[in-house]
Amino acid sequence: MTQTKVEAPFVEGGGGTNFKNLLVNGDYQIWQRATSAATVTASNSAGTYMSDRWASWEYNDGTITQEQSALDNDDFETTGMRNALLVKCTGTDSSIAADQFAMITQVIEAQNCQGLKWGTDNAKDVTLSFWVKSNLTGTFTATLRKPDTTYYYIPKEYTISSANTWEKKTITYGPDDTNGSVLKASTGNIVNDSGEGIWVQFGLAFGSNFHGTAGTWANALTGISTSNQTNFMSSTSNNFYLTGVQLEAGNDASDFEHLPHDVQLQRCQRYYYKLGPGAQYDTYMVGACNGADSCYGSLHYPVQMRGDPTLGHSGTAADYCVYAGGHNPFPCDVVPASNTIYNYATRIKFGCTGDLVAGEAGEMLTYNSSAYLEFDAEL
Repeated sequence: MTQTKVEAPFVEGGGGTNFKNLLVNGDYQIWQRATSAATVTASNSAGTYMSDRWASWEYNDGTITQEQSALDNDDFETTGMRNALLVKCTGTDSSIAADQFAMITQVIEAQNCQGLKWGTDNAKDVTLSFWVKSNLTGTFTATLRKPDTTYYYIPKEYTISSANTWEKKTITYGPDDTNGSVLKASTGNIVNDSGEGIWVQFGLAFGSNFHGTAGTWANALTGISTSNQTNFMSSTSNNFYLTGVQLEAGNDASDFEHLPHDVQLQRCQRYYYKLGPGAQYDTYMVGACNGADSCYGSLHYPVQMRGDPTLGHSGTAADYCVYAGGHNPFPCDVVPASNTIYNYATRIKFGCTGDLVAGEAGEMLTYNSSAYLEFDAEL
């Protein structure tokens, strides 16, 4: 009798190991919030999200925008990607003050970093690979930041050699870097929870308070960048494209792992879920009326979220309405508010002055086609 060998499933581009990329949405498939140019909020404590899981930060005297860049066939042939994150300088700051900066970041959930075995004698290297393009040439920094147990940062430099040309960069970080022994000590431990594991930071501009030594693990803010970082804020002609970003265990970069669109979307929805916008009178949820002026609806998210999310909404109360008892829809007079909210489901109150009847079934609807609800559990 002969036997037939059955091969294990294989994902194209996965190098034989599925979900090897610690980063989510590194090819910028998913844009739940928006795709057109939006100004980044100036802040030294929070980034502005557009492409899922990726935040742009701006804290200086200039301004930047971020947007989706749909790549043409020539770009696709080079990078293997259909989209990129595009950041533009829209207001200059030719002299970055000591405490000022601009950067692009993603924070990886801690329990997804456990395979690296940091905090043990078997701590692994990690390799960052990505495609980058800019009109600027010069030195830029890509930094890892580890918040748990003891804060550590390590900046490494890379060079954009040719203007307006896609270039692939590969950078390895690990125990063999200067001071890398901290990764094998208890100080290197990443707690196995849903909090912050590793930050990946692409520098655009950094003041002197953040200048450290390339390739050295440090436990101070001086470990974020180096003095060689090019100032992206120098001209409103400046642009910065990023795509195909992958962080994986080991000291070699493998081919980018292309995940199915639905899988990537669900991975993003763990951190952010947007319901709407849609056509007028699209249904958000169904529920029951609590009295003449309120209706409660329950919603289960597509996937369990990282933590109990924050409910957000667009527009005003009048962008939402309730339909019950065969009446015309009643416009809301208060914005939707969470009654109870968990990481798997929420109960939301829609309030309106109308002729509702307690116990009556009701639909909670859009009244304005631009209205949406959002649930945010980002790190």
